Amino acid sequence: MFGDTPIQLMITTKHQIIRYNKLDRCFQNYGKEYSIDDLLVAVNDAILEYDPKSSGVEIRTLRKDISFMRSESGYNAPIETYKGANGFYYRYADKNFSINKSPLNDTEAEQLKNAIAILQRFEGSPEFEWINELGPLLNDKFGLVNHEQKVISLETNIDYKGYEYITPLFNAIVNKTVLKITYAPFGKAEYEIYFHPYFLKQYNNRWFVFGYNEYNDVPQWNLALDRIKNIEKANHLYKKDETDWFEFFDEIIGVSKEPGKEAEKVVLHFDKEQAPYVQTKPLHGSQKSKVLGDGSLEVTIEVILNYELEMRLLSFGEKVRILSPEQLVTTISNRIKKLNQLY
Repeated sequence: MFGDTPIQLMITTKHQIIRYNKLDRCFQNYGKEYSIDDLLVAVNDAILEYDPKSSGVEIRTLRKDISFMRSESGYNAPIETYKGANGFYYRYADKNFSINKSPLNDTEAEQLKNAIAILQRFEGSPEFEWINELGPLLNDKFGLVNHEQKVISLETNIDYKGYEYITPLFNAIVNKTVLKITYAPFGKAEYEIYFHPYFLKQYNNRWFVFGYNEYNDVPQWNLALDRIKNIEKANHLYKKDETDWFEFFDEIIGVSKEPGKEAEKVVLHFDKEQAPYVQTKPLHGSQKSKVLGDGSLEVTIEVILNYELEMRLLSFGEKVRILSPEQLVTTISNRIKKLNQLY
């Protein structure tokens, strides 16, 4: 078979997406005047972050990218050239424009169709069961199949602030790169840390990254992506990680795991109205259930007590009663008392 292989095509497409997204961010940045040379440096830095073996692109390719983004077959992007103090620079005429807010263009739609076709070759294999859901979802989401109306909805938070950091963090994990991260926790002062990222996890429509914090020598530090203000590469030696992250999360609900805490047996009683929901959607992988004579349900799980567990149980309201451990009973009871004081 002649021509590029599917893998080569996917790599090329990925580089294009990286270039367009980087240019998009540059054109949106009204705090800096990006010349054509500045844009070339920014684009090649973004490519090298994803693929360290890449030689980058030349200015001719960059000009083609800008031309494509401006075109109707691209994004109809309002990219204008302005005269600045140090020469000409590029910027969006509309400060609020972004290619990520634009509908899927014809070129992207065709590329996505081809990608779906490649993935669907693996349908039927046990390890690729997720493709059965992904294909219809993408076809419906991006209008690749004609429908009078959308027929699939995926729960997500479109206003989540941390999405832009998923790709650079993923690349830093893969390429074993230390990062200098500016972080602003809720209710506390902003700070900077040197961080060795190891694992990305989503919970409750929020993203978190786990890794080694050089400042306090904690190997499983947790950062919420929506509290990250800035990420830069740091020229530090990357500390290797031996954590089995799937095992790490096996004993908890959510992302909070206090060092040294052990899993405890939590016994819950759900009324008969709530029982079938808890049976069909278990709280945790360790869940064991026993249906009682009145149709109610006794559930046992083995987890480390944390904030997310408390919030999960409170979400059931009067449909659940905590039987043990006593510490959890007291904690939830105190939260309910405080809640009653508000009404």
